Amino acid sequence: MAKKIKDPGLGYSSKRNAQNIINKDGTSNIRHINKKFTIRDIYTYFIELSWIKFFAFVFIGYTLLNIVFGLIYISIGIEQITDEKGSFFENLLNGFFFSAQTLTTVGYGGLAPQGVIANFIAAFEAMLGLLSFSFITGLIYGRFSKPKAAIHFSENIVLRDFKEHRALMFRIMNSRKTVMIEPEVTVTLSITEDSGDHKFKRNYYRFSLERDKIMYLPTTWTIVHEIDENSPLFKYTSEEIAKLDAELYILVRYHEQSFGQDVYQISSYDFSKLKVGAKYIPTFYYDDEGYTVLDHSKLNELEDID
Repeated sequence: MAKKIKDPGLGYSSKRNAQNIINKDGTSNIRHINKKFTIRDIYTYFIELSWIKFFAFVFIGYTLLNIVFGLIYISIGIEQITDEKGSFFENLLNGFFFSAQTLTTVGYGGLAPQGVIANFIAAFEAMLGLLSFSFITGLIYGRFSKPKAAIHFSENIVLRDFKEHRALMFRIMNSRKTVMIEPEVTVTLSITEDSGDHKFKRNYYRFSLERDKIMYLPTTWTIVHEIDENSPLFKYTSEEIAKLDAELYILVRYHEQSFGQDVYQISSYDFSKLKVGAKYIPTFYYDDEGYTVLDHSKLNELEDID
């Protein structure tokens, strides 16, 4: 009989149809409340943002900062920068463009501060611009240099006959052209069960795998858990397994050549993604010249077993 493992950090308490703690893409699905946001969280926040949101923040912040300083230059008198135009909007544009030139230290020469107050403000803005762009440059470097795994997981898990028993399977793919060195997989099964009095508890089991580590991975790898007498799923029929309130939590570790260090990636599967009596279609073939061709579009393709 399979032995339960200690809580892997996800907690024992649960409820019927509780949401996954780990999302499919490996991100946390936990909602935090009453958490204090500190200055130390800013770096992590901007590093984890998508590129679209990151550049949107940069653009919005840059624009708002120039508008604020444009208004400041109007308040002290736009004539300290250029001639008065008579229109607030035209004056704001001149203040905005002068602010942009000062913030970026471009200084075309068409606009220039005249007077002590304007020069003090321009000097402060230039310093602020240097600090801001240094911060943004550091963030961009951090985003590019951050080690990231490049693993794609199949959309579904498969339950099918395997050898003398049944087996639960899912597939991972190397999405880069580099070779994954010594990939290692750990799979944990979480089953939510009624412990009585309408209280639900999570039980965890470490899956034994047909193979949990290989030398390298240039293409795809099908991870197989054979449901034998030692499996926590052995007592269930295939139909009962498909109806279980259960999740798989996967941790993959390998050495990434691009970064020269070990990287990790986590993912999860809800048993609603289980396909019974199906098998994966091969993702690679050999072309006329004998080269192995990996078709990334076939990672999730299944076919029924006759």
